[in-house]
Amino acid sequence: MDIARPEIKRQKRRRQIIWAIVALVVLVVVTVGVSRLKPASPTVERSTIWTDTVKRGSMLRQVRGLGSLIPSHEDVRQIPAETEATVIRIVKLPGSQVDADTVLVEMSNPQLEQEALDAQLQVKAGEAEYQSLKVKLQSDLMNQRAGAATVGAQYNEAQRQAQTDKSLYDLGVISGLAAKASEGRAEEMVTRNKIEDQRLQINEKAIASQLAVQQAKVDQMRALAQLKQQQLQRLKVKAGVAGVLIDLPLQVGQHVLPGAELAKVVQPNHLMAELKIPETQARDVQIGEPASIDTHNGVIQGEVSRVDPAVQNGTVTVDVKLTGELPKGARPDLSVDGTIDLEKLENVLYVGRPAFGQENSTISMFKLDPAGNAATRVQVKTGRASVNLIELQSGLKEGDTVVLSDMSRWDNTDRVRLE
Repeated sequence: MDIARPEIKRQKRRRQIIWAIVALVVLVVVTVGVSRLKPASPTVERSTIWTDTVKRGSMLRQVRGLGSLIPSHEDVRQIPAETEATVIRIVKLPGSQVDADTVLVEMSNPQLEQEALDAQLQVKAGEAEYQSLKVKLQSDLMNQRAGAATVGAQYNEAQRQAQTDKSLYDLGVISGLAAKASEGRAEEMVTRNKIEDQRLQINEKAIASQLAVQQAKVDQMRALAQLKQQQLQRLKVKAGVAGVLIDLPLQVGQHVLPGAELAKVVQPNHLMAELKIPETQARDVQIGEPASIDTHNGVIQGEVSRVDPAVQNGTVTVDVKLTGELPKGARPDLSVDGTIDLEKLENVLYVGRPAFGQENSTISMFKLDPAGNAATRVQVKTGRASVNLIELQSGLKEGDTVVLSDMSRWDNTDRVRLE
């Protein structure tokens, strides 16, 4: 028969309670310990990042901008319309090589043709009127000269008669009254002869003046006729210079007004580069600084010739005068990359420019451990920047290796593992 032993049951329950308490304590300790553990560093593939080593030495500051080749301002010939006209024929298309006498466009203006014909007829009428007036004035002058000659003859006769009568008076042949009469007539003829000479001179000057007035009218008519003829000839639009036709914004049948641009001709051997430099980098660009222009078919050397004072769409326009020889294929509007040398910094600490590194700021970068299998975030103060390099003022030392790639996806961690 079984004997009941209650103390054994109590001991067993006590042991269960104790083990439960121990398990609970262990669970709490483990939970607290795990919560205090730092998360494992994320892993980054080494092949996906770009690194560089901090160096000390000379650093060339540069700025870069995109742009295009454009004709030099003095080598562009824009051809405007001088008169109202209608395009009847397009002879050359953009891209064609042209000479100074090459006809680009033929236009028509019937009204101008009529005006040119009328101007020519007016010139002929004016010339005929000039000749008629000249003949008439010369005829009048000849009549006046004949009258002056008659007076001159009478003057000479009166002088001789006065001298004769004076001699006769001295001999007592004639009376003193007759001698005085001859002397008075001679004096009268002196006056009349002077007056006729003066009238003749005045009339000659008057004739020259009248002919000059008529000649001026003829010259005015002739100038107008020449102008109309030139305008008529310029309806055949010529290039004016040897070069390349780069623009001809016309169509057959199009009506153009005076001043409208008909064509644009450039000399392809005289090109310059027009670069768009970000406004934050353009503040240090100065006229005369050396530059390199990459045409993707060769690099041309040049120098800055103009910096636009205005900012447009966040960029500043910089003109570069090309001093090197143009490579084959260089033509207006060709896209180019330009690099301008600003200054050379001596004995500075520098590294490749990081993806989001701005000059004169404090940025965070990942510095590789000596073993190269991990990288730790450090705060770096930067100085002046170039296209591919940036000056370091603090936070790194010579020989350190840093990550230049975009690490923004690991902004929440200060350490990464590299594999």
